[in-house]
Amino acid sequence: MSPISKLLAISLALLSPVLAQAEDSATTLSPIPQVSQGWRFEVTPYLWSPSINSSLFVNDQYENTSKFSSGDVLSNLKSGGMISAEAHYGNWGVMGDLVSATLQETPNIKITLQQTILTGAATYTILNNKDAYIDGLLGVRSIAATATVTASSAKSGGFGSVSTIDPIAGFKGRYRIADSTWYVPFYADIGGGAGTTNVTWQTVLGVGKTIEKWVDISLSYRYLYYDMAGSSVLQKTTFKGPQLAATFNF
Repeated sequence: MSPISKLLAISLALLSPVLAQAEDSATTLSPIPQVSQGWRFEVTPYLWSPSINSSLFVNDQYENTSKFSSGDVLSNLKSGGMISAEAHYGNWGVMGDLVSATLQETPNIKITLQQTILTGAATYTILNNKDAYIDGLLGVRSIAATATVTASSAKSGGFGSVSTIDPIAGFKGRYRIADSTWYVPFYADIGGGAGTTNVTWQTVLGVGKTIEKWVDISLSYRYLYYDMAGSSVLQKTTFKGPQLAATFNF
């Protein structure tokens, strides 16, 4: 065997374990979380740009419906923050989600909406295989909202606020697409009957990709609905629009 052939043979022998390991990593990378008897964590900062449609009840009268398109939300956003997090040990876990935003609309009447939506729940993994992961969840969602209507030449202004906490139940998870690193994230919950809420429900559906074991990205469509009872400042309110998220796994 020539010196060059010997060198190639030695190089291939040395590189084989490295190449095999790289190939194994590529083939074993999966977007599906695996339940284990240890702690695992997820932190997901995200940007949700919903259109908002809500009728307002201020100063014992119904004001014009407040409408913000997805573009309006970005242009009229004064302050805000959006983040969710999860912690799991075995099949059990806890999750939390926070949406806080102050929006201001100034057509003929200036309407300022300050809203904080906080969801917290205990979770339990009911399905976990190579293609699917599903958690059942039971928890609460709170919403605190303040609406300020600034006076114009023809109408009086006003101020109103509402705060309510409601029980919710639902499920969330992922479905792997064709044994790839692409997946479909999904979420659904429903609740109400407490405080000033008749019913509230939320759904999320999208597509995501696992970039590395420690990070995923996803683009989803999220819909949140509230039907308030009585004379709450917010009546029937919908938040719906695209959501871009990055999930960091620890």
